[in-house]
Amino acid sequence: MTSVNKDDLRELTVLGIETSCDETAAAVVRGPKDRQILSNVIRSQLDEHSPFGGVVPEIAARAHITVLDHIAREAMEKAGCDWDDIDAVAATAGPGLIGGVIVGFMTAKAIAMAAGKPLIAVNHLEGHALTARLTDDLDFPFLLLLVSGGHSQFLLVRGVGNYERLGTTIDDAIGEAFDKTAKLLGLPYPGGPEVEKRARHGDPARFALPRPLLDRPGLDMSFAGLKTALRTQAKKLEPIDAQTLSDLCAGFQAAVADVLAARTKRALADFSERHPDHPPTIVVAGGVAANQTIRAALLKAADAAKARFIAPPQALCTDNAAMIAWAGIERMTVGPVDDQAFSPRPRWPLDEARSGVLGSGKKGAKV
Repeated sequence: MTSVNKDDLRELTVLGIETSCDETAAAVVRGPKDRQILSNVIRSQLDEHSPFGGVVPEIAARAHITVLDHIAREAMEKAGCDWDDIDAVAATAGPGLIGGVIVGFMTAKAIAMAAGKPLIAVNHLEGHALTARLTDDLDFPFLLLLVSGGHSQFLLVRGVGNYERLGTTIDDAIGEAFDKTAKLLGLPYPGGPEVEKRARHGDPARFALPRPLLDRPGLDMSFAGLKTALRTQAKKLEPIDAQTLSDLCAGFQAAVADVLAARTKRALADFSERHPDHPPTIVVAGGVAANQTIRAALLKAADAAKARFIAPPQALCTDNAAMIAWAGIERMTVGPVDDQAFSPRPRWPLDEARSGVLGSGKKGAKV
């Protein structure tokens, strides 16, 4: 798939549904020319999962079942739409916690069949990848840094459905590393925001934490060793006082930001070599993109490379259905879509040509 001239296309209105993890979300979006989010309803499951220190897949799936029909109805009402106004139904069909993915996609399938509308199976990662085109009307190609609880990847986005993975984490995703760090330090769930909050009062230079893989070529990343180094340091200092806790959080966050900034500089240099006549743009998306220290480091790296830096609003960085509806619109602009026969999947890499780089199994490629 590639891009087409938006001026030649009619406006589309799409209902989007997102249930890949622990947010139940529905949205109505209109585009591709006006690019309007008519509604964007998100119901968090934070209270259900906090007692367990992380997302419990079975609890998440049950919660989706309980509220999804109400959330979809609310999205339609807030958008002021009835079914005659809707051109298609788009839903996350993977990757994600398969129980939740099944709930959302099968609900969308039933809605589409009952309303006589096309069904669009959206890759959750593609939703993140294309969000900047909803918020900033960005042209292809561009670089994407996807940083979330489950994924940390550099991608070259050439067009709709046309992605090349340039680098990925070889172990923990960044969001996962933040959450695990918070847990080992005794901080509450969700861990990422807690680490960022404590880090504001800490000294990032107090502890000499590693910056993994910086001396190696390429754009792959590693965060498990950084997390282990922090745990080792913390155990040496037990019991940890409040200032030490803040210093450890600040040191960890600074190390992650340094790694991402260095990799971003390398990715932008590679982009400029490949596309010398195209101004470089780096888009950062995913839940970790809300971290202000990481954003500042990436912006500095982009400025140094004379590149445009785009970070969608925080509500569109974390999981949401507006990005799924928009991805559905993007898919429909390049040709008719009806994915009633599509099967939900827990693993679904954007760059399927490189799907076996870090292994796979019965569920599909791991990254």
